[in-house]
Amino acid sequence: MHKLLILSLSLLLLAACQQAGTSSGEVAEQAAADTLALPSLSDDSLFSLVQERTFQYFWKGAEPVSGLARERIHIDGEYPQNDQNVITSGGSGFGLMALVVGMERGFISRQEGIARLQRIVPYLEKADRFHGVWPHWLHGPTGKVKPFSPKDDGGDLVETSFLVAGLLTVRQYLDPQVPDEAALIVGINRLWQGVEWDWYTQGKDVLYWHWSPTNEWAMNFALEGYNECLITYVLAAASPTHPIRPEAYHQGWARGGGGIRSDKEAYGYPLILSHNGAQEMGGPLFWAHYSYLGLDPRQLKDRYANYWDLNRNHTLINRQWCIENPHGYQGYGPNCWGLTASYSIKGYAGHRPGEDLGVISPTAALSSMPYTPEESKAAMRYFYDQLGSRLLGPYGFYDAFSEEHDWFPQRYLAIDQGPIVVMMENQRSGLLWDLFMSAPEVQQGLDKLGFTYR
Repeated sequence: MHKLLILSLSLLLLAACQQAGTSSGEVAEQAAADTLALPSLSDDSLFSLVQERTFQYFWKGAEPVSGLARERIHIDGEYPQNDQNVITSGGSGFGLMALVVGMERGFISRQEGIARLQRIVPYLEKADRFHGVWPHWLHGPTGKVKPFSPKDDGGDLVETSFLVAGLLTVRQYLDPQVPDEAALIVGINRLWQGVEWDWYTQGKDVLYWHWSPTNEWAMNFALEGYNECLITYVLAAASPTHPIRPEAYHQGWARGGGGIRSDKEAYGYPLILSHNGAQEMGGPLFWAHYSYLGLDPRQLKDRYANYWDLNRNHTLINRQWCIENPHGYQGYGPNCWGLTASYSIKGYAGHRPGEDLGVISPTAALSSMPYTPEESKAAMRYFYDQLGSRLLGPYGFYDAFSEEHDWFPQRYLAIDQGPIVVMMENQRSGLLWDLFMSAPEVQQGLDKLGFTYR
């Protein structure tokens, strides 16, 4: 009966095609297009939908033992090395900020959010740390380090700084007059004060990214020159227990000042800062996101840069590259733009102007919402209206896509989803900026390094 029903429907469809003067192939193409279409939404409704659905990555999609963020979620079910329960420390920091957004926006209740934090904070206290610094990856069920690479099996200072930024933002959101929340504040302070930032200088005026008890300083990656690591120096200077000297920022990060400034322009926009003096076009867009989820760039200045101008120019250069589209990739244009590190047709890649594989990463435009609100909203509309369910899944827009290569993998990464939730909220209300910047230690750290921010 089932086969007969299918045959009957097929004959009816063919007859309808012939009567309408269209081919069955054209009807099939239209049917496929209809399945990709999503309900029409206003700009405000779409903004809320994208923010809430992306938040669910960190709520419904969390690693079940810890409540922290999984490194990745693949809707297609194909995981590398069975790592679906691997926790990312940096992505979990972004997720903590997203948790604040969820409570504030009513995506979850405050009680639900506090209960999740009561699972997270004790877990982080028991998890592997190396001079107070968490590894890049943790094995969710046990809290033990999972090596990120053969020599990267210890503390990761940069990922830890993202995690600490999230913890401090949560701490500022909690109410010390409520006993359960006061207890969480005590736990967060203990975690924050346990990070030995000064250990990661090796006694020099620069921070180093990695240390492990088995490989020690073998990675030997000094944090020098502009990239995503500004927040690492701010928190290291702000530490009440293990602070670094200001010279580490000025001599290490800024390379004495001359090694971080840039006199280059792209499309008429000054770059302002560069990575180790390289001639470039701004790098991947996550450089304008990760440090600034809590660190408010709106009035942030030091002797090297106006950080609002830096990040806005970085975003506009990235977008203009996609408009100019020197490789002629399908889909690129004023409403479809955004190059950053993400999944790619060749694995994982740091997409940027000059290193462009025809892959657009939705997080690039969406997380730039404060810098380019109209341009980012136009990209959001394109992703939703034109690409529909090919790109929108249960945890927001998928990590990356390529119209050029007809490539739409159903995969997510925590470090890309988190900035979307947070920066969309910063565009709406400035909530995460206001919370993080209200921490007295953060203000002391910024003062110590010579920033103005009011």
